[in-house]
Amino acid sequence: MGSDARRGRLVELLGPVVAAEGFDLEDVTVTPAGRRRLVRVVVDRDGGVSLDDVADVSQSVSKRLDEVDVLGGSPYVLEVTSPGVDRPLTEPRHWRRARGRLVKAELRDGTSVEGRVTEADETGVELDGARRIAYGELVRGRVQVEFNRRDAGLDDELDEDLDVDEDIDDADDEG
Repeated sequence: MGSDARRGRLVELLGPVVAAEGFDLEDVTVTPAGRRRLVRVVVDRDGGVSLDDVADVSQSVSKRLDEVDVLGGSPYVLEVTSPGVDRPLTEPRHWRRARGRLVKAELRDGTSVEGRVTEADETGVELDGARRIAYGELVRGRVQVEFNRRDAGLDDELDEDLDVDEDIDDADDEG
């Protein structure tokens, strides 16, 4: 069985298993790893994926793979994971899950646009609350990594929790 046929069979086989656990099957890959094969299953859902979720899905997927001879009986290592930040945004659910994130989007006309996803539905995505782009205009998008982003309102909440102004005033009175 060729790699594309094997991947297709695995997607067909594991899709319902992953869906039964409440996740979307994003990808399945099989790569050689010495005498074994590495079977990587990428899952996601709204709200993200926890380590406990990965463990639960891993058990269900492993059980299903052991029931069916899709890998030809050869040993394999199973890795269940969530998509990384570098995953291309190609489906409406990917854009919805990127809400609040800074993205760079490639458009079909050859241009690109960058902005923060403020809304995403089944027909398109809105960037920075101003520009709406239909999915038909998009080729793909990527989340941009932001190392120093501070969420709006977070500074005020932290200042209130720490009583920063009051502590500074008290220190001045003591000295």
